[in-house]
Amino acid sequence: MIYPIIAYGDPILKKKASDIPKDYPNLQQLIADMYETMYNAHGVGLAAPQIGLSLRLFITDGAPFEEEEVKDFKQVFINAQILEEDGEAWKFNEGCLSIPQVREDISRLETIRIRYYDAEWNLKTETFDGLAARIIQHEYDHTEGILFVDKISPLRRRILKNKLLDISKGIVEADYKMKFPSKR
Repeated sequence: MIYPIIAYGDPILKKKASDIPKDYPNLQQLIADMYETMYNAHGVGLAAPQIGLSLRLFITDGAPFEEEEVKDFKQVFINAQILEEDGEAWKFNEGCLSIPQVREDISRLETIRIRYYDAEWNLKTETFDGLAARIIQHEYDHTEGILFVDKISPLRRRILKNKLLDISKGIVEADYKMKFPSKR
């Protein structure tokens, strides 16, 4: 099932998500639906808040980048906690399925250590760097109620204010189904 992507301005995107219990009903189907939704929207990551569920769940698949380091980076992260961020800060032009047609250079640290459960409820602690770390940081931020536009300068955010307001009103082109906060 393909879910509509929740657009910028919806309060769920600014809320810290809740942990998922191990007996969460139909979790494997939800994960499959999230992958179907993400692929339909041509994304490399998707967090549960982006489909209207305030849960600490996100998925990744770096294949669209066609970079060797992330072409096989397909993972499920349940109840993730970033334990450490390290290394040099580097900028990369990021976008978000919830904020179509907006891209900004975002600075993030190059290496992270994260603890999470995978789709089979195996507890893992791993270190990621480069693009994989960036994809994780972006999606993890969604579970913390943080959007990539929260990381840009106040001046840049003022410049984008009207564009972001238009997105929240549904005045935006996207080639995937979206749900807009002011169109409820």
